[in-house]
Order: sequence, then C-alpha cells, then structure tokens
Amino acid sequence: MAARASTSASLAAPQEIRVPLFVPDLGEAERQAVLDCLNSGWIAMGPRCEQLERLFEKRLGVKHAITLSSCTAALHLANILVDVKAGDEVIVPSLTFAATANAVAFCGAKPVFVDVASLDDWTISPADIEHCITPKTRAVVVMHYGGFPCDMRAIMAIAQSRGIPVIEDACHGLGGSLDNRAMGSIGALGCFSFYSNKVMTTGEGGLLVTDDSALAERARRLRSHGMTANAIDRIRGAQGYDITELGHNYRLDDMRAAIGVAQEGRLDASLAQRRRLVERYRGNLASMKGIRVPRHGNRGEPAHYIFPVLVDDGVNRDRVRQEMNGRGVQTSIHYQPVHLFSHYRAADKTLPLTESIASRAISLPLYPSMGTDTVDLVCSVLADSIASAYA
Repeated sequence: MAARASTSASLAAPQEIRVPLFVPDLGEAERQAVLDCLNSGWIAMGPRCEQLERLFEKRLGVKHAITLSSCTAALHLANILVDVKAGDEVIVPSLTFAATANAVAFCGAKPVFVDVASLDDWTISPADIEHCITPKTRAVVVMHYGGFPCDMRAIMAIAQSRGIPVIEDACHGLGGSLDNRAMGSIGALGCFSFYSNKVMTTGEGGLLVTDDSALAERARRLRSHGMTANAIDRIRGAQGYDITELGHNYRLDDMRAAIGVAQEGRLDASLAQRRRLVERYRGNLASMKGIRVPRHGNRGEPAHYIFPVLVDDGVNRDRVRQEMNGRGVQTSIHYQPVHLFSHYRAADKTLPLTESIASRAISLPLYPSMGTDTVDLVCSVLADSIASAYA
C-alpha cells in the first residue's frame, strides 16, 4: 500500500476532490456514435435502439430485450406485466434505491420490505422472503446489491413453489452471473439501468429483458403509449396504429442508444478492470483495523458495480466520510433504507441487519479509469480517517 498521507486536513475547509466516487468511461467512440446518429437524420427511438436490444439479447442470453428510458420504467412495466394491482403486496428489499419500491407503489400495491441475509451478505434474505409471503403476495423483487448475485436458487425455489413471479432489479448486476446465467435473466423479468454511474451508460436509460414473448410484445406497446406501431414502424410501411391499452412514454432515443452500443463494445474490458481494482482493494484492506469487507454470499461472478465496506461498531462512519472528503476522496452510502423514508415509514417495521449496515456502510471510489495507485491512496486515506474517528 502507498505511504499514508498526513491527517492534518481541516474538516472545515475540504480540499478539492482528487478522487471522485465515479467517473463515466466515455471517449471518442461515444462522440462519433452520437455524431453519426445526428447525421443520420433519425434521433428518436429507432434502429440504434434495436441494435442495442440485439446486442443485449446475445450478451444476456435472453429472447427479448426492450430498451427504455430508465430502470425505473423497466421496474414499473415489470410490475404491470406480472399483474400487480391495487391491494396486492410485493416483497422488496429495503437496502436499495427507492425506485425498487416506488415501482410497486405506482401500481397501487404495497411494498413489503424484508431484511438482508447477514452482515456479510447484503442481498435480500430468502428466509425473510418466505416469512413475509401472504395470500396477498403478487410478486417478489430482488436487487443484486453491489453487483453481487442474490441467492437465486433459494429464492426461485420459494417463489416457484407458490406460483409467485420473481422480478430481478439488476441495476447493479450488468456483467455478473450466477450458475452461468446472467443476472437479470433468471427471474420472469430483469431490469437494468444505464444511468451515468453504472458499469455502462447511455446517460439516462434502461432495459427490460424476458424470455416470455407475450410479455415482451406487451412491454413494447406499454413503453410507447400502448401503440401497436411506432414512428419507425410507420416509416417502414405500417399504415396507422391502434392503442390497445393505457401505456406510458418510456422510450429510449437513438442518440442515447448510440452511446450504449459504443459502451457495450468495451464492457468486457471495463468489467475486467473493475475486478482488478477490487482485488487490489481487498488485498489492501484485508488486515486494516476498524472495517470489514463483506463477501455478499461469495456466489457466482460479481459485476463489481460499487465497492462497499462496513466500519466496526465504535467507529463514527460519518466522521470517516468527512475526514476522507477533507482529504479529497469522495465516498457515498448505498443506501439509506427505503423503509425508513417518511413516505414508507411504518412504526412497527424494523429490519435490524439493514439498519445496522446502513448506519455503518461506506462506498469507496470505483471506476474503470482508476489505477491501482489511486486505490492505494484511497485505502491510505481510509486508514487514517478510521484511526481518528473512533467515537
């Protein structure tokens, strides 16, 4: 590990951020792709969206991929497609971004929050899923936290034995796999994010995947107002359209899809670099006092979307983050528990593991253009910050 820097930085006067939490991996290929799209004269949803869909059908090993405006849109459509309605319950993790639960609420249903598996595995607990199933349970939504696969064998067995569909929130999981199956391709529907800080990006954007042709056909209509033919279809000869049901404006556009096509072409190299950086982190932090590095079940091949650590009891997590920021290293928290937000808070709902993790977790910088020297610097700053942050 690199030599530790001085601890004299003032919390009252943070230095300029030298190591951001994330930097998008964008270059000439993306710039040229957007220019080519602009020069083509077609910038709305069209051939480049279709190209991106074909690329991900091949990459993920699924029959159907549907580009969308966001992963939130994908989650909303997924809940609609499995017939979630007002009065239903849908089991969701709380250690996730609010969109996982919001998509359930959009349908008028109740998100039922469950705990994580353990302090070393922050993915959703199969035992807690089973405990929370009631006659009102319409679906289970899992989120592959940090890019680490949930225990899908156990979860699918529980759900299938009761005839309950599983939706995979794979916003963290692109590029990871379990039992040689891509995350997002195991449940009835998989939802991906192409937001700017994900392992690949289109700026804003998302993807819905499934092997069910009927669900895919309906998803394509629902993303575009319930229309049976889109603008590009009419250019190709479709004569008018019908609206078969109430839909949404959840389309991705070809400019963003063009960026996605360029990004997909180097996704494997980006994922390999993430693995190298995580190995360096783990080596540096293996014996560091005051933290633990969770393994999240140690299943399958992780995508390494983020690199979270857990500070020990007695360490003031917020002070550690302040110290690191003062030394020019940005950190984050993934996540504030959704069940504790004002909109969802229930007086009788406690999730002890989720709440403990959320009060002690720190996400460290991780992005493809980092070098191992930057990892060493982050670890050095973390060690010094922990040393000064015991409560």
